[in-house]
Amino acid sequence: MTSRRRPTSLHVRLQDVARLAGVSTKTVSRVVNNQGEIKPTTRERVQSAIEQLGYRPNVLARSLVSRRSNTLAVVAWGIDYFGPSQTVVGIEQQSDEFGYSLFLNLVARPDDANVDRLLDELITRRVDGIIWAAPEVADNRSWLNPHILTQLPPTVFLAMAPRPDLTIVAVENRAGAEQAVEHLLAQGRRRIGQISGPLAWWEARERSTGWQNALERAGLRAEPAMSVEGNWSAASGDRALRTLLAQQPGLDAIFVGSDQMALGALGAAHSLGRRVPDDLAFVGFDDIPESAFFWPPLTTMRQPLVEAGRIAVRTVHQMIADRWHYGIAQPAMTLSLVKTELVVRASSQSKALVAEPNGAMPA
Repeated sequence: MTSRRRPTSLHVRLQDVARLAGVSTKTVSRVVNNQGEIKPTTRERVQSAIEQLGYRPNVLARSLVSRRSNTLAVVAWGIDYFGPSQTVVGIEQQSDEFGYSLFLNLVARPDDANVDRLLDELITRRVDGIIWAAPEVADNRSWLNPHILTQLPPTVFLAMAPRPDLTIVAVENRAGAEQAVEHLLAQGRRRIGQISGPLAWWEARERSTGWQNALERAGLRAEPAMSVEGNWSAASGDRALRTLLAQQPGLDAIFVGSDQMALGALGAAHSLGRRVPDDLAFVGFDDIPESAFFWPPLTTMRQPLVEAGRIAVRTVHQMIADRWHYGIAQPAMTLSLVKTELVVRASSQSKALVAEPNGAMPA
């Protein structure tokens, strides 16, 4: 008499688990999907059978029954750079905790507004939700209109200006830049220039506006010649600082729109004989891991980008649940702002304050 062969883990079915546990297939299904009330002893028998047989749920079959794919699409750009990669890390971490798979779509250029083919693919794949993590650059949001939004699953956008009927998660770029400049002002700096990111980017414009706002609140002018545009690279930071100092040799501090540009600007300052921070103080934006090891170590605004990615997933997860339970399509505008944090290092140490005879602060 031959013994009955036990199924391998690749071919284990609900029926096999039910037979070993001595329960119905419906009970096994309820345990697997964490549905309904199950006696603790029954749940333990089922889970023991699952472990013994090596049962793995059929994700495709479950999605057909539930009409959900348990998949989120992520549209991203530049994940070989620190900032975008950190955001995707946060998205992956929170998605894994919620049990979502990710369908990653990388756009070749951040300013590409021709996304028709990508949108068709996302709709065809029937993903449960979309996280649009590519930044807002130039007119790359021109495709957004109410008709398209009704065809999309719940969608969260990162790093873009607020718009009606969109759900957005963004870092407080403007407030962060204001805090950076206020820090320089508190160190006694009064001629504070700026190296901005490329102003076609929404984030760069926000940071530039923050620089201007902080100076104006302090009664100082943000003159056009005190600002030069870079392109996020260290090389552009080098070029921008040389241009700034040629235009405004009396500058005593620089707010730089990214740490990479600050790296190039620090190098240019050293080669031009400007002592940092004695002659020229610097504050960057990002807090990349290397910024603590620049010379001198860079004061910067820390962006909680991993948390921004996690917030985006939690938000789209709630939107999916609302659509599933209540039939809500696209909500009215919601905006989640993620706060930055000032990290003070040696590049912005205090400058001695020398009062004028009448007690006024030197300009």
